[in-house]
Amino acid sequence: MFPKAYENLDFLHSSDARVIRILAEYLEPLRRLRRCKIRDTIVFFGSARAPKLADLQLQEKEDSESVPQSFPEEDKADEKPRALLYQYRLAQYYEEARELAKRLTEWSQSLANGQRFVICSGGGPGIMEAANRGAQEAGGQSIGFNISLPMEQYPNPFISSKLSFEFHYFFMRKFWFIYLAKALIVFPGGFGTLDEFFEVLTLIQTQKLQKQVPIVLYGNEYWHEVLNFDNMIKWGTISRDDVALFKFADSVEEAFVYLKTELEKRFVNKRRFWYL
Repeated sequence: MFPKAYENLDFLHSSDARVIRILAEYLEPLRRLRRCKIRDTIVFFGSARAPKLADLQLQEKEDSESVPQSFPEEDKADEKPRALLYQYRLAQYYEEARELAKRLTEWSQSLANGQRFVICSGGGPGIMEAANRGAQEAGGQSIGFNISLPMEQYPNPFISSKLSFEFHYFFMRKFWFIYLAKALIVFPGGFGTLDEFFEVLTLIQTQKLQKQVPIVLYGNEYWHEVLNFDNMIKWGTISRDDVALFKFADSVEEAFVYLKTELEKRFVNKRRFWYL
């Protein structure tokens, strides 16, 4: 005798039931987020590979290797200290993401009407961990929208227990990032970070995203080296107005003041809906 269709795991894991699994990745998070009364989020994007400063210092002590203070001349013999310097700079971004998430959570908890802007990350290590960690240190909740990957991605220990999610489909995970987002902060990152950042920009540019979400591209040194928006304007592939969709920031204070101002102007004490 066959089990009922909704209890048949062989069927549910088959290609025939893909649409059911997709719906589950919409409905199950919706149910949990509603129960936790989460309506507004501040999303942090960034590298899963950003190390913690304490881990680097421990590694340095074990290796008995000094930390370079500036870039040496180009030479193959200098590749290791140069790589270590970049790791220290990524670790600095980890600490700044942590501090920014903490300050935003403290500000959110001070709002008189009970509205809360909850820190949300991809749920993994690196910058994502830093964001959840900062929120926890401020005594607030935080969300982790994790995804099953063969490497790098595991739930960090700072996500609120009831708000840790595991996705299979990237597009459903991205949906949940944007659905509740009232602000985005993009820290240095790789392919995944760029994918998330450019997809949001595309949604705004094409007016598929109706809400006005402030976006901070954090870390001038990294982003101006990795991306060249001026050349995209020169080639005519984007317009000059397109680069006004986001703001560069190079300090926690600068990012915090901008986001606080924009959130208060656009979303604090405004009526909010669950439905698109």
